[in-house]
This record gives sequence, structure tokens and C-alpha cells, in this order.
Amino acid sequence: MNAASANPDSPTSNVVQVAVPVPLGRLFDYDCSTVPAVGARVQVPFGSRQLVGFCMGTITPQASEYKRKAVSKIIDQQAVLSEPVWQLLQWAAEYYHHPLGEVLAHGLPVLLRQGEPASYQTTQAYRATAGGQVIELNDLRNARQQQRLLAALRSGSLLRRDIVAQEFSLSALKALQDKELIEAFQHHPSTERDWTFAIGSEPLQLNPEQALAVAAIGAAQRPQPYLLEGVTGSGKTEVYLQAMAEVLRKGKQVLVIVPEIGLTPQTLRRFQKRFAVPIVMLHSALSDRERLDAWLDAKHGAAAIVIGTRSAIFTPFSQLGMIIIDEEHDSSLKQQEGFRYHARDLAIVRGQKEQVPVILGSATPSLESINNVTQKRYAHLQLTQRAGAARPTRHTVVDIKQMPLKTGLSIPLIERMREELARGQQVLVFINRRGFAPALLCHECGWLAQCRRCDAYYTVHQRQQQLQCHHCGDQQRLPAQCHDCGSTQLVGRGVGTEQLEQSLTELFPDYPVLRIDRDSTRRKGSLQQHLADATENKFPLLVGTQMIAKGHHFPHVTLVAMLDIDGALYSSDFRAAERLGQLITQVAGRAGRASAPGTVVLQTHHPDHDLLQDLIQNGYAAFARSLLQERQLTQLPPFGQLALFRAEAHEAQHAQQALQAIADQLPRHPELMVLGPMPAVMERRAGRYRYQLLLQCQQRGLRQQLLQHSLPKLQQLPELRRVRWSLDVDPQDFS
Repeated sequence: MNAASANPDSPTSNVVQVAVPVPLGRLFDYDCSTVPAVGARVQVPFGSRQLVGFCMGTITPQASEYKRKAVSKIIDQQAVLSEPVWQLLQWAAEYYHHPLGEVLAHGLPVLLRQGEPASYQTTQAYRATAGGQVIELNDLRNARQQQRLLAALRSGSLLRRDIVAQEFSLSALKALQDKELIEAFQHHPSTERDWTFAIGSEPLQLNPEQALAVAAIGAAQRPQPYLLEGVTGSGKTEVYLQAMAEVLRKGKQVLVIVPEIGLTPQTLRRFQKRFAVPIVMLHSALSDRERLDAWLDAKHGAAAIVIGTRSAIFTPFSQLGMIIIDEEHDSSLKQQEGFRYHARDLAIVRGQKEQVPVILGSATPSLESINNVTQKRYAHLQLTQRAGAARPTRHTVVDIKQMPLKTGLSIPLIERMREELARGQQVLVFINRRGFAPALLCHECGWLAQCRRCDAYYTVHQRQQQLQCHHCGDQQRLPAQCHDCGSTQLVGRGVGTEQLEQSLTELFPDYPVLRIDRDSTRRKGSLQQHLADATENKFPLLVGTQMIAKGHHFPHVTLVAMLDIDGALYSSDFRAAERLGQLITQVAGRAGRASAPGTVVLQTHHPDHDLLQDLIQNGYAAFARSLLQERQLTQLPPFGQLALFRAEAHEAQHAQQALQAIADQLPRHPELMVLGPMPAVMERRAGRYRYQLLLQCQQRGLRQQLLQHSLPKLQQLPELRRVRWSLDVDPQDFS
């Protein structure tokens, strides 16, 4: 159906097709007196709303009983996206079977989606005043954030977005302004490339493996993907930096994608130290205007290096020369809502389209990337030795069956921790559960506090005196009595980071404890401050979740303890073993990164489990290749191709019926296996019942054809109008 009102059509009108950001897999026709360029933004009426869409070209007008609506406004004279990004987004819409209008909008900063001009506004920047230049920094020793920020501004002016990106607090910014130590001024950005390549600090001396990797990237006859597989602490970042130097020297730009915002400040600091070129960051912590300005810097060539999270893969560049995906195995690179793309896979496609090298770096590569190396699709670069004087970590398994535990800590582990602390070293204790306890239990009747909206238990947060559901966000006050029997004997069941912090403080009163998790790092700049304190050994005892497992360098940590790893050994998710191997290897990599040797202690009830023994005895590389053999036997990814339909509704039967209607519409094929409908692992979440339908094919092309053929019919099914449903191609998460 065209966007129309009931009146005869005029056959002499210019008719343009517009991709509108709505969840409908088709284009819409509008009259337009002047034909916009393909890729230009236009504002169009859509129902009672005015939406910003993309012109996709013209069609020959046909006589119709409807009168088309007219384009309200032509926003751009030319295409707003560069041609490579335009092609990438169209490819992604087809591959992931997501509506083109929503995909194209995803490639733009928020302000451009709202119809703002694709141009700079004057941008606020800050610099030290004359008084700020001469004051003793030690005078601000009681205000460390102000001290750090003033030191940075004395080295040169900073845009507000750079201050935010480096996680300086805005309260420190205001305090320095109030003291007249810094001042704001209007910065007028350039729309032209205005940088020249310059080295800051000198490159480090490469070991033979690192030098071979850099040489292989630089000497390639044609650009291709590279898997840089290096053990933790092997100096992958130095390989990135020296490979980037050659690209920057030629006047080209580099895109660096990291999985999480928490990794971007430390990446920025290392790159700023090495290269005296403009570097911008793109992530969700920036304001809409700051993101647009950074996006324009990349598009016009004013930025030499762009560091961002997964959505940065859609950034346009004046002259892109290299793409780097750090921690390529990380599940954060896959978007889990709406347009469910994978930034790593799109980086490979973009590298092919723009003929630039793509470097995928990881100590624990995904099985998909390892298989691509085996199939000769990627070049393989290996770093098997830790850089400098660092030595490989030793693994110790502690069988905790029938062993008394103190807040999850065994006696042998406590003694080992005491020895390391006495030697002046740091100890990191890893547990992937935040809060005080994962559940609240009545000691008399066994009642457990269950979330009102999810099939999950509330987590106890003792400091806030709250129960919180970590799935839907529901909160309530910590009860004084059992809801079933009225008893006051309520106890926490299990151990979280908050309880572990409290217990370690009691066990080791002479050693301060630092907890790093989502709760302790909510304040602006707190994560950066915590990581800096940990690096400088101001806290001998560190407690944390996955936030500290990735990419962080703690030179004084010599002992890492992992308390709860058994859950993944018997998970129903076929990816659980791969993720467990990656997690253990990544967390273990925080130990022994300087000259002192490192040890990893794994507490488990299943010390003889085959997966655990394979990982410890043979290392991640052999472990991953044995998992690949299992995947091949079961035709699971990367040897099989998956697509997952999800449906959720307030009534379980509606979700189940919707997916059954989809299953009934799918064509029968000998190479297609349809599993379900079946409940999700957590059937009820946020008040909705969730079901899944899994498609498994041997060939990617067959999956594409089946979905392309079926989706138009599926969208007409009346059963789907009662549910919220989605399609996930190459799903990573089945929870």
C-alpha cells in the first residue's frame, strides 16, 4: 500500500521512493516537485507523523485510485552517507533481513536522523588561563580530578567531547572554571583534512613474532583480513600501533573498534601517546552534538583515527586505510536489539568493499574466525610469547567438594592470597555476580524472593537495602520478614561482589579492597579512577566482574582467583564451552604481566571435567580446535547457519501460536531443520512470555533464499499482530 489519500493520481508527477525508518520491509512512494539525489534525506508525512527517510530514486508514475502524499522537505542536496557506507548498509539490510529504512537510519548520528543539517556548529572548547598555567598542581592534591584535568589542559586545549571521552568529571570542569583556572572558548571546526602524520613517543622494540606480524601486514600484495592471535600480554596493541603508523604516514585514516566503552579511554591514551594526530571517539557516552561533530570529522578527513564501539563501523571516512577490531571474539560486538548486526562481520565486508586490511585481534579468537583461518579466508598472525619479561601464568585447580568455604573462598586459596599480599603483590578475585547475594532465602520455610515480572530471583543489594532484578530492573525494599511464613530469618543465598568485598575486608584488615563492577562505577569517571588506582597498586585486593577481564593491564597482579566457573560446564547453550574458555583465559591474562610470575587458581566442584582439563593442559588454541571438531559433527556454527525467530507476549499461548504460524509457512527442504516453538531459557521476562523458533541450514545461501521467500508472507500472518516478534540472523544469545 502506498502512503496515500483517496483521490485520483496525476500521471505527470515526479514520484520518488523513500526508505522510511519503520519496521516494514518496503519502500514508500511520494510526489516531489524536485527530484533529490539518491541517498539524500527527505522529510515525509507518514500517518500522523513527520519522518526523516532516504530517497532511493524515482519510478514511473502509474495511474492509481490513490493520491500520493508529497515530500514535505528535501534536507540534503547530496547523499549524506558516503558510497561505501551506503553499500554496506544496503548489504546489511539484505543479509540480516531487516527493514532498509531502519538500517539506513542506524548509519546516522541521532541529530541527522532527526533532520538536523549535516554540518558543524561552533563547538565549545576549554584551555588553561594564565593563572591555571602557573599554579602548582600540588595545590590541587585534594581534588585529584581537577588536578588531572588541569594538567591535561595545560598541555593544550580540549573540546568538551574530548574531556567527556577521557572520563574527566564535569563537576571538576565546573570547579576549575569557578576558580578561573580554565576558560571556555568557541572552537570553529575545519571541514577539510588539516592534519599531518607525526610520532609522539617512540615505538617499542618488537620481538621477532611481533615484527613478523607487522611486516606481513605491510607487505601484503592485496588487502585482506588478518587474525592476530596473541596470548594475553603478548603485545597485540603494539602490533596495531606499528601497523597503523604506515597507514597514517600515507595520509589515510584508521578505524579502531573496541567492544565496550570502558576500554575506549585507555585505548585513546595509548594512541595519543604514540601519534600526534587528531583522534576522535564515537560511543554512547557522548552527547548527540558531540557524536555528530566526531562523525563529521571522520567524514571530512579531519580525524586521523576514530575509536568507537560497534556502531562506529558505519562511520564514513574521507580516505579509510585500515580497520582494527580489538577483542574480536567479544559478544558485545553483536547488537542484541532491533537491527541485530555483528560489527566484526560487517568490518570484513567493509574491508572487502573498500579494499583495506582488517585486523581482528584476540587472545581467545572466536571459533568462526579460527575456522576462517583454516579455510584460508583470513591470514593468520600468531604471538605465542608474552612481551618483555612477562612469563606464562601457571594454573592451579582447587577441588572444593566437601571443603569449608568462607564467602566462596577455600582455605588453600585464602592462604595463597595471604602469601602474595605479604610479598607486596596484588590479588584479583573474579566472580561474575554483582550485588551482595544472587537470592534472598527464608531460613525457616525455604521461601525465595522471586521477581514479580521474570522467571528469576531478586539479587540482594545490601548497601542500598534493596532487592533488584538484573533482568528487568524491578526494585523493592529489602523485606524484614518472609512473605510466606513471616519469619525474620532471611539470609542471602550465594555470593556476589559486594559480599565478597565485605568478607575480604574482614579477612585481610590491613589491605584495602577495591571492587570494580557496574554498581561501583556508575559515577562519571569512576571506572577510569578505579582502573588507575588498581594499576598503581593502591589497592592490594581487587574484586570484580567481567569488567576487569578484558584488555586491562595490572602490572602488580600475581594471583588471580576465579570462584564460580561450574555453571558454564553444564549449560544448554552450545556456545557456553567456548565462552568459558575465553573467560578463563582472559581473566588469567591479568596475572603476571610484569616480571613477577603469575598464578591462576580455579575453584571448582568438577576438577576432572574434560573441558576444564583440556583448557588447562593444552591451552586455548588446542581447546578451541577440539570444540571446532565437535561443532562440525553437530553441524553447528561455523559449519551450520542459524536464524532465530523470537516472539514475546503477555499470554504464553499467543507467542507460541505466532511462532507455530511461522513454522507452518516455512517451505520444507531436506537441508532445513526447524526446532520449536520452544520457551526461551528464561520464559517470562519483564512481564512477557518469550518463545523461540530456530532454523538450522547447512548453507548460508539456502538460509538467505528461504528467509527472502518466506518473510513477505510471514508479515501478513494475523497471529503476529498479537505479539512482539523479531528475526536474528547468526544469533549469539539464546537466553
